Amino acid sequence: MASLQIKPSGSCVFDQVSLGEVMLRLDPGEGRVRTTRQFQAWEGGGEYNVARGLRRCFGMRTAIVTALADNEVGRLVEDLMLQGGVDLSYLRWVPYDGIGRTVRNGLNFTERGFGVRGAVGCSDRGLTAASQLKVGDIDWPTLFGKQGVRWFHTGGIFAALSDTTPDVVEEALTIAKQHGVVTSYDLNYRPSLWKSIGGQTRAQEVNRRIAKLVDVMIGNEEDFTACLGLEVPGLDEQHQELPLEGYKRMIERAVEEYPNFRATATTLRTVRSASTNDWGALAWYDGKFYEATHRENLEILDRVGGGDSFASGFIYGMMTTGDAQMAVEYGAAHGALAMTTPGDTTMATLKEVEKLAAGGSARVDR
Repeated sequence: MASLQIKPSGSCVFDQVSLGEVMLRLDPGEGRVRTTRQFQAWEGGGEYNVARGLRRCFGMRTAIVTALADNEVGRLVEDLMLQGGVDLSYLRWVPYDGIGRTVRNGLNFTERGFGVRGAVGCSDRGLTAASQLKVGDIDWPTLFGKQGVRWFHTGGIFAALSDTTPDVVEEALTIAKQHGVVTSYDLNYRPSLWKSIGGQTRAQEVNRRIAKLVDVMIGNEEDFTACLGLEVPGLDEQHQELPLEGYKRMIERAVEEYPNFRATATTLRTVRSASTNDWGALAWYDGKFYEATHRENLEILDRVGGGDSFASGFIYGMMTTGDAQMAVEYGAAHGALAMTTPGDTTMATLKEVEKLAAGGSARVDR
């Protein structure tokens, strides 16, 4: 098995770069989208959340490659991203046509759920600027070659946005590998994104092609099944019990089918209610499995972005320690903390992550 070869920090401008769409999330708080009279505004996106987590929680130098329509909504998203500290040098501004006939910014209406009422998302992201990115739009050789990037991350949400975005993903991953950049991909299967363009059949066609270019594959049980056709033996339809040995066999099959995988990481979530989940994680690296502390009956405020925060914690751990056990603990702890606050993105600190990963409690800090 070949270990990850991560460039030294001093040789690169960026520790990590993400490719993906950033939307405006409109959050009704404790209410419902269908009945609310006010929203809290956040920025968010599966791939972006990883870069923001690495920047704000872990203090790393990160950037986002994306596009926005140049109007007031786009400038609001930009303002929110600026507060997050992620470098915007590779944000492409697309002229707005006045009413969104040809280009728009994505909106994501998401309610958190509570108890027996699950979280609900309703996205409005057709014809967005990011979905219209195509091969040749981004100067990848300059980013990966002249400036230098240690780790590049993208995922299945961006790949599902249009006919051109999978090609952009492949272009980026190919050039990243040419420059010795470690690449990761979060499968992040969203049925709503694939529903009108071929469903799981199309998702597997796209993701199986992309998977051949990835060093570190991330996802949960549904992601690996829907996107790569890999079943978890012993998993019940309701996902009430997550068989660890079944996960391990699924991952073993994945790394056999895709020998380019240097590591895989998967979250383990059992939904007891919208407010209470069992939460853990499993990683495979260098031929061995590593399991994070399993947290039963974890109380959830807002589950959106928990998986992205796991990914950023795992990436941080691998980049700074090279220890997969430490990385999966960082990931699981960061994901758990991110789900205790509202919005897609983390509000946790590195000190809090380290404390929880080491077995710390929720006793008050004074």
